[in-house]
Amino acid sequence: MPSLTIHSQFGPLTLWEEDGAIVRVEWDGDGSDDTPLLNEAARQLRAYDAGQLQDFDLPLRVAGSDFQRAVCDQMAAIPFGDTVTYGDIAKALGQSAQAVGSACGGNPIPVIIPCHRVMGAKGLTGFSGKGGVETKVALLRHEGAGGFLI
Repeated sequence: MPSLTIHSQFGPLTLWEEDGAIVRVEWDGDGSDDTPLLNEAARQLRAYDAGQLQDFDLPLRVAGSDFQRAVCDQMAAIPFGDTVTYGDIAKALGQSAQAVGSACGGNPIPVIIPCHRVMGAKGLTGFSGKGGVETKVALLRHEGAGGFLI
């Protein structure tokens, strides 16, 4: 599966492509494949990193259950600079906040699908990306997101 690694202020991010869609973003890696989609995804991530892009426009494919995809769809709809709670997503999907939290932690395409914009009922919670909650805070600050507790 082709992959391409870019360097960002949040650390190295490796994009993975399969059958014409981005299927994963991983912290770290050393991909160096050259495909039109990976190059476009890298361009958009670099623009996001530079503060010049708020909305990604890429074909994405989330592996996993229907529930995992539904949670990722909900996260993808959170506007740049905004946050929601696990409970907000749970209510929209008729599921528990804990189940939503697990699905957020299993997001295969972080940053592009912004799981960092999801908070606990009492504020800031963990983050599954490299650097943990510090990376989540850095992403939220980058977006100018307010209303979260540190």
